[in-house]
Amino acid sequence: MEYLQSILHYSNHFLIPVIFAKLFFKNNWKKVTLILWLTMLIDLDHLLATPIFEANRCSINFHPLHSYYLIPFYGVLCLFKKSKIVGIGLLWHLATDAIDCWMMK
Repeated sequence: MEYLQSILHYSNHFLIPVIFAKLFFKNNWKKVTLILWLTMLIDLDHLLATPIFEANRCSINFHPLHSYYLIPFYGVLCLFKKSKIVGIGLLWHLATDAIDCWMMK
């Protein structure tokens, strides 16, 4: 199960953004993919945790940038043209992490 979870997790972080960008942003798919990948910088908040990485720890609502109170803010980013891709990337990142949390249970 851990192997499947890792494949799903990293596919959601790296492969799905490429597919999403190619489907919905055909003319700028490379730029959109890069922006979606850059939203993974949200994981820098893991550096504040001790230990930094723990295999069975759910990121959602544990790390500051993964907290419930920021989810609506990330959703609001989707409403504006200039921040839409960033908002989508952040929400997708949290959805991917939430799948991990579900699979750990």
